[in-house]
Amino acid sequence: MWPGAAGGRVRIAVGIEYDGSAYAGWQTQASLATLQALIERALATVAARPVSVISAGRTDAGVHACAQVAHFDTEAVRRARSWVLGANSELPVDVSVCWARAVPAHFHARYSAEARTYRYLIANRLARPALAATRAAWVHRPLDHERMNTAARALVGEHDFSAFRAAECQARSPVRRVERISVERHGEWVTIDATANAFLHHMMRNIAGLLIEIGKAEAPVERAAQVLAGRDRRRSAATAAAAGLYLLAVRYPRAFGLPAPPASGVFPA
Repeated sequence: MWPGAAGGRVRIAVGIEYDGSAYAGWQTQASLATLQALIERALATVAARPVSVISAGRTDAGVHACAQVAHFDTEAVRRARSWVLGANSELPVDVSVCWARAVPAHFHARYSAEARTYRYLIANRLARPALAATRAAWVHRPLDHERMNTAARALVGEHDFSAFRAAECQARSPVRRVERISVERHGEWVTIDATANAFLHHMMRNIAGLLIEIGKAEAPVERAAQVLAGRDRRRSAATAAAAGLYLLAVRYPRAFGLPAPPASGVFPA
């Protein structure tokens, strides 16, 4: 029996993927198209009553997700299949609920997460991409991904990432723990993957901006370590475009039994 079938309030977690190109980010904003508002409206239709959704990460305007996770509480009795198919029938083609699971009442999409993984995707070729125009950053000058990867190693570990946070960042502490960060090339695609316990506002895009500068040989490899140590956002590179950023995965304790994120995530595989 699906938990909650006997009545009472149940907490449901859902996995969501979306192309963020057409949206003003995750968080609901008056008079703007946002993902939170879309998801809440779709789930409310299935539940036949209002639904309030909390996500693992509040992605910015133009940012995408392969495996966003959110939760909501409801008294509605629905099976997992009904939440998925019902919500998707109300959503546009660029947003999809991939799975639904009943979770314990203490589960929290944001605070229960152990780590998040982001990917920054770059089309590195002379001609601008057409098919990926809103789904990848474009750098026409050749990037040395090995230089970028070497520079990125300085960011692994627990550090004060003040030099990589947005001016409007509201996080209480700039300290974050980066588990891993890597830069790889797949033909004309360059990917920057980073896993951390949490990310500051614009942190991943600011890291990408600096690594791109280093990849173009406009800054030395040592620049990443210097910027990190300086803790001054003004000494770093420009923020990279939102189009290249994907929330690739959110990791939770196994005890919650949530589905693993897609193995391939986002192209390139």
